[in-house]
Amino acid sequence: MDKQQLANLVEQITRKLLENETPKKKVLFIFCDSYAHEPFVDQLILLKSRQIDYDLLFLDGETSAWLGIQQIQSTGAEQLIAADEYAKAPIELPKEYDAIIVPEIDLDNAARVCHGMKGSVKAEIIFSGLVLNIPIVIGEDSPGIKRADRRTLQRLQLPLPYQRKFEKYKLELAEMGIQFSKASELYETILQLLFEESKEDSASIFFQEKVLTLKWLSTNIRNKKTLFVKEGTTLTPLVKDYLKEKGIKLVIQKEGSG
Repeated sequence: MDKQQLANLVEQITRKLLENETPKKKVLFIFCDSYAHEPFVDQLILLKSRQIDYDLLFLDGETSAWLGIQQIQSTGAEQLIAADEYAKAPIELPKEYDAIIVPEIDLDNAARVCHGMKGSVKAEIIFSGLVLNIPIVIGEDSPGIKRADRRTLQRLQLPLPYQRKFEKYKLELAEMGIQFSKASELYETILQLLFEESKEDSASIFFQEKVLTLKWLSTNIRNKKTLFVKEGTTLTPLVKDYLKEKGIKLVIQKEGSG
């Protein structure tokens, strides 16, 4: 081995050591089954390209899931139902991640979270994430009916009464601090959550419509600290509470002002 080859080898080893020492961001994806992640493969590749690690948790029913080869089981009222000797309970998982991503949520789990109930893997992980103040992102395109139920019942949507309840729960989830994102934009949402943008105007966002809703805020505000709205914009009571809770400055622009 000549000097140049030795120098190249030393450089490669040094780079590898530096990469290992640099703490990486890590997110947890919760998928309904082992096929649900396939539409997100491209976004997972993009995350890897940005040095963001991720784990995929595949549900195996309401109360169990698989993380790698470990089977994770949800708790009952007071105790752990079952788990292999290495697996953790769902409520412990969020402590290891910088964000929790739930591409699809259903009516049942949305109701559990809103009422502070456990008993399912998704509900327990979301509960733990909220308590630990870990960012949680849910896909806003969720139809509200589980993949397994869609296959069994051969229906893609909830009936209208259930749809109304589901939309109500989504508003409550947003009020609790959970962010919603289009499934196709999860990658961008994760980047905005985990990394501070360097532009000066990145801390501001502009709203151009007439009625500002909590759903719009939870989807778009993210890490912004200042919200600009037109004079005469209507703010719902939930929006006012949300802005106050998150410490977001509201600036009202009069017509003709810069």
